Amino acid sequence: MFGLYDKEGILRYVNSDKDACLAYAELFDLSSANYSLMNLNEKSEEIGNINLDQNQAESNN
Repeated sequence: MFGLYDKEGILRYVNSDKDACLAYAELFDLSSANYSLMNLNEKSEEIGNINLDQNQAESNN
């Protein structure tokens, strides 16, 4: 999984295909100086197993 971030660090696009991320940048005329492409799989392996299921959150009411 790859993430394309703009120069301000905002995630703009996510896709499992690196070429699709680059096509997105080209579509919106983003030059390589204005974005970074990160392999999100490598980051998730470093972080470990994270459960993102929001339905498991406890209520503070």
